[in-house]
Amino acid sequence: MRPLAEAGYHVVAPDQRGYGKTTSVDRSSSGPITYDEDLAPYRMFNLARDIVALVFALGYENVDAVVGHDFGSAVAGFCALIRPDLFKRVVVMSAPFTGAPSYPLGETASAMSLATFIGLIRQGLAALQPPRKHYMLYFSTPQANLDMHTNVPTTEALHAFLRAYYHVKSADWAPNDPHPLPSPTPSAISVMPEYYIMGMDRTMPESVLPYAPSPSEVQGNAWLPDEELAVCVSEFQRTGFQGGLNWYRCMSDESERLPADLLMFSGKKVEVPAMFIAGEKDWGVWQQPGAAEKMKAVCGLSDDRFILVEGAGHWVQQEKPGAVVDHILAFLKST
Repeated sequence: MRPLAEAGYHVVAPDQRGYGKTTSVDRSSSGPITYDEDLAPYRMFNLARDIVALVFALGYENVDAVVGHDFGSAVAGFCALIRPDLFKRVVVMSAPFTGAPSYPLGETASAMSLATFIGLIRQGLAALQPPRKHYMLYFSTPQANLDMHTNVPTTEALHAFLRAYYHVKSADWAPNDPHPLPSPTPSAISVMPEYYIMGMDRTMPESVLPYAPSPSEVQGNAWLPDEELAVCVSEFQRTGFQGGLNWYRCMSDESERLPADLLMFSGKKVEVPAMFIAGEKDWGVWQQPGAAEKMKAVCGLSDDRFILVEGAGHWVQQEKPGAVVDHILAFLKST
């Protein structure tokens, strides 16, 4: 944020719906979000509307760019797709933005949504030896927040889990060797690490803690010092993970009721200049076969605006902030 501000921009990074301080103002209850609460507020249309509301609350009628990482990539993408008059450019990071779900084009045509993809691979992954499960399906169960929050007994245990989770998804974890996958089949996607394709009976902490960094690796980590990680630990300990997990539940809803309002934008493409930035060691770029190519079509991305940053994993803006800032500033200046 600071280098972009020093370049002359106002930079705003909100706690999004269900995260951090937002959880104390967007609900009638002040306690942790529970699994039984209404999912409708966490629909992607609402998440994008939150950002529109924020722009107006800050007193602006348009912004130079909306930038989103991971699930925020989808939020930023929909902001630009729906309100090109308000968001003049878009930078999506680490998770390809593939546009709105679409009605079938013609009587016999069909298009596979994310929810349909996950539903199709559910049984196939379970049939593998050993049986596996997709992390999005796990995150959509009531057990996930119990495993990662309720049943984690101490602050130190939560810190250890999050440290391991950040580590295995970064370029610091040597086994990360992402590449395009040939097909959206259980056998093809099962090559991904266990933080994506989990053991059937394993929790997320059980999936990542065996690969936790050594004390010397933690001490040498300049992109996420323990005192900065402690801020995340403190907030998640206070709020739990259910607010964020509700985003997954909406996107993986196999009834497809929750994302149905986005069908209004079937076939619509991003009209403003777009850029994609990710770490070259990030499996998130390739986890859904065909998504990167679809993003290029939806966002009109040329090859020079599909950036894979060397030496970075999933947390590209933390691992290589200088490179990310340079790419964003060059994009702003050239458009």
